Amino acid sequence: MGQPIIEMTGLTKRYNRFTAVDRIDLNIREGEIFGLLGPNGAGKSTTILMILGLTEPTGGKVSVRGINSTTHPVEVRRRVGYLPEDVGFYEDMTGFENLVYTAELNGISRGEAKEKAVELLHRVGLGEELKKRTGQYSKGMRQRLGLADVMIKNPEVIILDEPTSGIDPAGVQDFIRLIQQLSDETGLTVLFSSHHLNQVQTVCDRAALFNQGRLLTVLDINDLKDTPGRLEEVYNDYLGGGNDEENEE
Repeated sequence: MGQPIIEMTGLTKRYNRFTAVDRIDLNIREGEIFGLLGPNGAGKSTTILMILGLTEPTGGKVSVRGINSTTHPVEVRRRVGYLPEDVGFYEDMTGFENLVYTAELNGISRGEAKEKAVELLHRVGLGEELKKRTGQYSKGMRQRLGLADVMIKNPEVIILDEPTSGIDPAGVQDFIRLIQQLSDETGLTVLFSSHHLNQVQTVCDRAALFNQGRLLTVLDINDLKDTPGRLEEVYNDYLGGGNDEENEE
């Protein structure tokens, strides 16, 4: 893997007496698929919002390519594509039209935008849906379109926050394979936030284990991929029992 592209030092977020994220020190390297793993409410989404410059830290700092997310959030978001759990589109427009609109908002000429939109729709498996309005899309199709939407502005990093939520099991596997394929083809850095152990073990190179706002450890997932159930054992050791209630999604 390459040099650190996202760097966090003492990153902290407090809301009155509640600490959502507590003194996180973490580097994410260029070209890797890095997981943020932990139960819901562990602080993963708050960390992502601070990376994007959408939430200001109480303490510490986070930077992307050396650019401080708090002082230069717009510049950071030019470099980062963000796919949340629920994606919003113009429902009466086709997926193609939504992509072209996003591209033009990011300064891409209309001709190039149309060309890139068609290419990306085929790449994410929606090439046959060019004329379908997004209001008719399934959840899995919407997430695929969301992935194309974040890719169309040529980001250096893409952040996926619980991207498979609400997708049927077959669609989840297709989405995971798509992430791997895009990473292999483009060399993009991917930050994949999830509470699903099996998905993190399948797609990630490394993962940070979060709980109650704290970073417990960073795991080398490549060392665990050939041992089914090993990640769950490590996870339960750190969290003191329990299991991935949606491991069979």
